[in-house]
Amino acid sequence: MSLYVQVMIRNPIPGNSLTADEAYETSHMNSKLYVGNLSFKTTEDGLRDAFGQFGNVTDVYVATDRETGRPRGFAFVTFSTAEESKLAIEKMHGVDLDGRAITVNEARPKEENGGGGRSFSSPNRRAGAFQARGNSRY
Repeated sequence: MSLYVQVMIRNPIPGNSLTADEAYETSHMNSKLYVGNLSFKTTEDGLRDAFGQFGNVTDVYVATDRETGRPRGFAFVTFSTAEESKLAIEKMHGVDLDGRAITVNEARPKEENGGGGRSFSSPNRRAGAFQARGNSRY
């Protein structure tokens, strides 16, 4: 969950201001990064070492399959500040790590639908749907 605060300064110091885009980016930047296209050989320690050169890494989570325990090819790396995470995005996106060109982006909040990203049913599927559409065979 993010907290958004709007601050108004009555007498700003000349030359010490942000553009509207910079202010938006600074206030909305997350310190958690999504790291994709990972090799299945990449470990939490490997990610901590690779990203640690850009700041204080507070957490690393490599996603694994619940049933097999095998890596799923992506991870989340969290920095202590948004500035460190922004630098890591700039320096690490597209870099080769364990033989793969990795993708590094700001992590987005989890979807409300419970995760998984796949829906195998339509909103119209319910008990008796065939009868409701007028199919007399059923």
